[in-house]
Amino acid sequence: MTRLIVAAGGGGDAVAAAMLDAALYGDGDQAVILTYAWDRLLIDPVPGPRRPSDFTGLELITQSVWSVPAEARPIAPSGSTLPRLAAQIPHTLALIDPQHGTEGITRQLEELVSHLEPTTIDLLDVGGDILARGDEPTLKSPLADALTLAACCQVNAPIRLLVAGPGLDGELPIAQVHDLLGPLVHTFTAKDTEQIGSILEWHPSEATGMLAATARGVRGVCEVRDAGLPIPLTDDGPTVHEVDLDDALSHNELARAILSTTTLDEAEMHSREICGYSEIDYERNKAAWLKDEPAEEFDPATVLSQLERFENEARSRGVTHTTFRRITEVLNLDGSQREALRQILISSRPNQYEPPLWTIR
Repeated sequence: MTRLIVAAGGGGDAVAAAMLDAALYGDGDQAVILTYAWDRLLIDPVPGPRRPSDFTGLELITQSVWSVPAEARPIAPSGSTLPRLAAQIPHTLALIDPQHGTEGITRQLEELVSHLEPTTIDLLDVGGDILARGDEPTLKSPLADALTLAACCQVNAPIRLLVAGPGLDGELPIAQVHDLLGPLVHTFTAKDTEQIGSILEWHPSEATGMLAATARGVRGVCEVRDAGLPIPLTDDGPTVHEVDLDDALSHNELARAILSTTTLDEAEMHSREICGYSEIDYERNKAAWLKDEPAEEFDPATVLSQLERFENEARSRGVTHTTFRRITEVLNLDGSQREALRQILISSRPNQYEPPLWTIR
């Protein structure tokens, strides 16, 4: 028996998929998790998603689907969290390659369904931006989710759309997400987070980090991303809801527009038309800016002084928690310095570490 979980946006959705599989099924049969290799610039300095040709050590599952084992490695300068994730979960990670647009992802899904004959297929999104129309001013990264949604709607197999942690990605107003949710499927508990606890020690996903934190009982306001977006940590945080797949497609204008795309460039063009931007353009621009903006020298005393100044300002904004990604960016450090920063902060102020978040006290 095999289950298939499609991590709608890649990144933290794949980590959440492992937690979901253990929480909902937990029968010893491990799922195949189909996910993008699309990490943000703190991990991968190359904009956009990675292709199979960006790795060594992949293993062929079907004609157009490769798995990412722990031994795989991204080819420099590319980076990826997937091999390290593969080493820490019992599931098989399969790679979504969006270079041939929605039609290419649909083909990959059809091949996997035919090959695996899965007992269940879930499409999982943390936060709920898969339910966006495309023109919301708070929306930042709709393309990956729109591609997987469009592809899943064209596969001749029953697929269940699940939204975990409504509002935790900060992409849609929480009230709007709630209006689109269906029945409650599960509420994560602290026990459910045990399998991914060590992963969240290093994985940069903010949304899945907050999902786990709320499952552990953390409440407050968490400031995230380079823009300092405040995310409420409430009782809704650890919930998982089902949403009708066709209803999601009818609401998502971008997903409908890219149904027949055959290249990622074509999908990007529709994103610019409907959303006013492409998230890969944002990554391109940010990568160019970071290239010309050297990171600060890592000095522990300076870091702690700057952190205290940031905490005072955040506290005045009503913030109770933040992420290590947020601290890394606000202190103008780069991704390679993130782990050193984390170790310095936890060792010097362990009472402020509320895994995987940092408490503003």
